[in-house]
Amino acid sequence: MTSRRIAFLDVDGTLIDHRQRLAPSAIEAVRGARANGHLVYLCTGRSRTEIPTPVSDIGFDGAVSAGGGFVDRGDEEVIRHTMPAPSLSELVAFFEAHDVDYILQADDEIYPSRAMFDSIRPSIEQLISTAPAGEASADLERLERVMAYRGPAPDDAIAKATFYGADPLTFENVRDGLGERFHVITGTIPYLGGSGGEVSLRGVNKGAAILELLALLGMTAEQAIGIGDSHNDVEMLQVCGVGIAMGNAVESVKAHADEVTTGVDDDGVFTAFVRHGLI
Repeated sequence: MTSRRIAFLDVDGTLIDHRQRLAPSAIEAVRGARANGHLVYLCTGRSRTEIPTPVSDIGFDGAVSAGGGFVDRGDEEVIRHTMPAPSLSELVAFFEAHDVDYILQADDEIYPSRAMFDSIRPSIEQLISTAPAGEASADLERLERVMAYRGPAPDDAIAKATFYGADPLTFENVRDGLGERFHVITGTIPYLGGSGGEVSLRGVNKGAAILELLALLGMTAEQAIGIGDSHNDVEMLQVCGVGIAMGNAVESVKAHADEVTTGVDDDGVFTAFVRHGLI
């Protein structure tokens, strides 16, 4: 076996495709690497409550969630970076003043704006249109429950926001309007629209959280492998000793990687784990 490594895996576009399908080879890769003594962590822009059950059921050593806002080691939360109440109020006021629908992410809950599901419904219906009628209906009902408005978010629990953008100018307006205190990046989740994205505080990202966790674990960045496909994976790819972009990643993300594996539909995680001797 190679020396002990720690792998960080994105979820959407890395472990699962945009129809939420999980490749059996990804399960084999994660479980095989852990059986060989390596650590494997999820590293996702989703909050904990948004991680699909088939993914969490694989079994991981922990998770970086909400784009670096929270880090769990096993069942213990070891890192937490939430927005100060004034910053959260500023963010919500901006979204509402500009009619931008959004989701606020806490560790164990999400708080969609009132009209969020209505905004994303056409995109969701298109995404699930190829599924059997019964499955498509169930998927739509589940998402409607998840995206239901549940009142204002607590002012001490939010780490990140995602926002919907159908208007081509939405992303630019959010990025330019929020100023330097926030970090705004484009999103690759299809239902967020072509001009949607993510907002966090400056300095809160997957890469920064990974470095904090490595220090807690007594490990080095050289021992870390990061695999992802999206803009919120860039800092992860940069700080890990080996940053690996999925074959389905956009070119601007691949530019920050040390190498590129195969795509999410072509055993990308499994291929990378074999190449680096984890399995």
